[in-house]
Amino acid sequence: MKPLEGIRVLDIATYIAAPYCATIMAEFGAEVIKVEMPGVGDPCRRLGSVTEAGDTLVWLSEARNKKSITLNLKDPKGKEMLKQLVAKADVVCENFRPGTLEKWDLGWDVLSAVNPKLVMLRVSGYGQTGPYSAQPGFGRIGNAFGGISFLAGDPDRPPATPGSATLADYMSGLYGALGVVMALRSAEATGVGQQVDVGLYEPIFRILDELAPAYDKFGFIRQRMGAPTVNVCPHSHYPTDDDRWVAIACTNDKIFARLAKLMGQEDVAGDGRYGTIQQREADRAGVDGMVEAWTRSHTQKEVVALCAEAEVPCGIVAAIDEIFEDPQYAARDNIVRVNDPRAGEIAVPNVVPRLTGTPGSVDTLGPALGANNAEIYGGLLGLGDEELEVLSGEGVI
Repeated sequence: MKPLEGIRVLDIATYIAAPYCATIMAEFGAEVIKVEMPGVGDPCRRLGSVTEAGDTLVWLSEARNKKSITLNLKDPKGKEMLKQLVAKADVVCENFRPGTLEKWDLGWDVLSAVNPKLVMLRVSGYGQTGPYSAQPGFGRIGNAFGGISFLAGDPDRPPATPGSATLADYMSGLYGALGVVMALRSAEATGVGQQVDVGLYEPIFRILDELAPAYDKFGFIRQRMGAPTVNVCPHSHYPTDDDRWVAIACTNDKIFARLAKLMGQEDVAGDGRYGTIQQREADRAGVDGMVEAWTRSHTQKEVVALCAEAEVPCGIVAAIDEIFEDPQYAARDNIVRVNDPRAGEIAVPNVVPRLTGTPGSVDTLGPALGANNAEIYGGLLGLGDEELEVLSGEGVI
């Protein structure tokens, strides 16, 4: 039995942020019903590389384990049908601009009246309150406003995208899932549900280590540093003899002493000129240059092996082809191949986190639009085929 079996989630959101929360819950056993606009569907179906299924790889991967129904939430009949579904659900996930559901008479006050134990995740650009709450937001804006984009890139270059423009979306979905599970536990104990309110920028701001207290206490405004990291050195990416890269992290003086010995530069550690973090930070260019000269004299595999033997934290800076070839990824089953009836075998990232007793799984990839209309409307709402045909003709489903 999966830990979230028996929980029913209505995913009425679009793109990645709130839907990712529902995806995580689906991986661990929740029944997730994806509610989409008739004939149109979630725009995520068209985001990314299109497959022979007509949907993209993004959709197939990120809508995993979900059931799809179509429902026009702007139609009076559609609103009533959603309320009937809410009465039989535990969670609603949405990420419309604040005020949109209220404008459709489907706000928290309406839905919680239908189901007092309801937990409702609400992800938006800036959260449900504050002077910016009505403004639209996407992952790129969340990264920028949250503070991480300013730090991404080289010092002499403009701010860069921190890995992916969707980082804020995934982080919001992750924090949203944590909030929903906590809210569900509270609802079980009290019989009263609540809203989980996440602004896209907030999870980004939350993970910026000492950025806020360092500014508040010392007035320090951290700037872009490229690959290196503030407060520690050497702690960066270094090229190797075979035109690949490694990441080396010396987070204290003892680790640096081991690296210095490995490089044949033992005299610079300990009582030497680079023996302390403060001394190394004072001459970052000198320290990084010394490490780079050493890594350039070895292949990537040699550097990783030598560092492992010397107990110096080191890993490859992996491109996706290296990830597919890496034995650690294979041993941990981090990539799972799923046969999709519409698109064939697709490799997708496996479930995280790993539960030893009740693990999650990827059972199906993103469904066809409205694939589960008959199952959900017939099973949950008791509608017959003729009724569904009428509703479909009216554009309600």
